[in-house]
Amino acid sequence: MDPNNSGDEDPTVAKKQSNVLPLYGNERTMNLNPLILTNIQSSHYFKVNLYELKTYHEVVDEIYYKVSHLEPWEKGSRRTSGQTGMCGGVRGVGAGGIVSTAYCLLYKLFTLKLTRKQLNGLITHCDSPYIRSLGFMYIRYVLPPSCLLEWYEDYLEDEEEVDVKAGGGQTMTIGQMLRQWLVKLEWFSTLFPRIPVPIQQKIQKYLESKFPPQAVQAAQQRAREDRRFERERPAREDLRRDFLRDDRDRRDDRRERERHREDNDRRERKHRDRSRSPNKNKHKHHGRDNERERNDKYGREERYRGRDRY
Repeated sequence: MDPNNSGDEDPTVAKKQSNVLPLYGNERTMNLNPLILTNIQSSHYFKVNLYELKTYHEVVDEIYYKVSHLEPWEKGSRRTSGQTGMCGGVRGVGAGGIVSTAYCLLYKLFTLKLTRKQLNGLITHCDSPYIRSLGFMYIRYVLPPSCLLEWYEDYLEDEEEVDVKAGGGQTMTIGQMLRQWLVKLEWFSTLFPRIPVPIQQKIQKYLESKFPPQAVQAAQQRAREDRRFERERPAREDLRRDFLRDDRDRRDDRRERERHREDNDRRERKHRDRSRSPNKNKHKHHGRDNERERNDKYGREERYRGRDRY
């Protein structure tokens, strides 16, 4: 074998190349909305706090501690009243606001130029659904549309839940979120990169075959019922505790009334027994006898005085 032949090195080179992710679209803006990107790059959080994070693991830890939703803007920070057309908040154009921590960290991941291994580590992370969600969002923004189904396919039925709305109140599973990202461009007040029509048709056909409309509706209804049951469980527990507490109070009141009644009966019996006691009559007769004796003694004294007088 010719020692100069590089055939033995090709698999290694191919393996190294496979770890490098292909980029789609604008390699400078990450295909983000211009207003969002401008707010990210000018935000104090991105320029100061995230600038100090130099490694992939530091950024993952920051996601774990800081991210609480997946909207591009923080709650209540964006004003779109009075605007019309494209400036009405539909496409993320117009009055800005405070860009969310999630999107700042998403762009920070883009600046690190993640490898295939690192991206796999994000979407399979077990500590937080937001770490996984930002990994999937990175795929949606950065990778070619032809790769989306390949990356998402194994997670389309993922049941882990994540609250995507700023301020809370919109919980969905990872699987539902990924299916939505594959068929809809809109994500709150911004847009994902457009998917070419042939690839979109292929994705739509795959989803219809794997998730028939009836099955999807039944699964969504079941998920809504499960979430409603979980939300109502604390209220049911509170009602149950209140009922048990009221029942205990009623039993205590009943025992108190019975105790009071028994005390009254005991006092009445003691009074009746005292009024019927023979000792009391004996005392009465003894008093009359004493009075009789006093009268007899007084009569005798009067008789003696009369006899002495005569």
